Amino acid sequence: MGNNMWTTPEHEKYRMKIREFAEREIAPITQKTDREQFFPDELLPKLNEMGLLGMQVDKKYGGTYTDTLTYIIAVEEISRVCGSTGITIAAHNSLGTYPIYKFGTEKQKRKYLPEITTGGKLAAFGLTEPEAGSDAGGTKTFAAKVKDGYKVNGTKCWITCAGISKTVVFTAKTSREMGTKGISSFIVTHGTPGFSSGKKENKLGLRGSDTRFLHFDDVFIPEEDRLGEEGQGFKQFMITLDGGRVSIGAMALGIAQGAYDIAIKYATKRQQFGQPIGKFQSVGFKLADMATQLQASRHLVYHAALLKDKENVRYSKESAMAKLHASETGYFCTYAAIGILGAEGYGDKYPVERMFRDAKLCEIGEGTSEIQRLVISRIILKEAEKSTSTFGFPKE
Repeated sequence: MGNNMWTTPEHEKYRMKIREFAEREIAPITQKTDREQFFPDELLPKLNEMGLLGMQVDKKYGGTYTDTLTYIIAVEEISRVCGSTGITIAAHNSLGTYPIYKFGTEKQKRKYLPEITTGGKLAAFGLTEPEAGSDAGGTKTFAAKVKDGYKVNGTKCWITCAGISKTVVFTAKTSREMGTKGISSFIVTHGTPGFSSGKKENKLGLRGSDTRFLHFDDVFIPEEDRLGEEGQGFKQFMITLDGGRVSIGAMALGIAQGAYDIAIKYATKRQQFGQPIGKFQSVGFKLADMATQLQASRHLVYHAALLKDKENVRYSKESAMAKLHASETGYFCTYAAIGILGAEGYGDKYPVERMFRDAKLCEIGEGTSEIQRLVISRIILKEAEKSTSTFGFPKE
């Protein structure tokens, strides 16, 4: 992993620090949290102590601000041993805290960020709704203007950290006539009258992460807790999702790396017909494909992470490419790992079956693979329309 053009020796030193922490503190409890479907309360202070809850926030607001590549490495290494913890960190940093840091007023930043960075509390992001998944602009949650604020009614679904967060950034329509330009963003905290979370979802994978509905029943939101101006919500969450997709790519990359590490070690130790199974071409070729896809995904994810930190550089195409390739690599590598381990991979003696279940979410969350292809195709077609090249075309 150190053999790439993106990371510095400091990045790789940090990687090993997070890997050691993850293997010591998280790996021993992953099977239990998956089986019993809970996020362990005792883990949160440890994540906080490692500085993993404020990585997208400046130190003056309580954060531990790092460059995006360092943050991505942290998500990758945590996800290598536990996808549930990986998505919790990714959702909290990229979706929960980032919009407040990026779009909030100075007062909002000082009010909310310290508690959800070094304060040990989590944040969530309420975007998806029962009728607004891939069509995120089709939100039905409505914020009606009232004296000094808004009265909000609606429902959000499949929200990571919904039941264990303190603060939630969410979107709602402030105008039913203006389409996506009528969407605004707000901040709400648990304990606000009328605001509640539903029962924990029973999921295929990432069962150690907290995923629930959020319900708004005549919830009063003061005007000072609107994030930015009215009508800026759609633009804000599109910017937020660009960064979020890079973190999901890192999560998928970590899950894939974990499955590969187990599979290749197993292939060197498992003996059949008098030799390690890795020496059989059918197994060796699988490992070669896994290693190649991992390397390609890592380059895409790291490249997108570096672009995120550049001023005034659009990276929507690169973030979509990173998320698309890495998430499909995650599924490919975990599936291949089960095949290499055979019956042992099908049971829970090894974590590859859990990794296989966890990886599938990466192809769905923060935009399905189909949505990523749609984003990429729209951008590359626009780029082609602007091109003045006539290469390969006959002279008229």
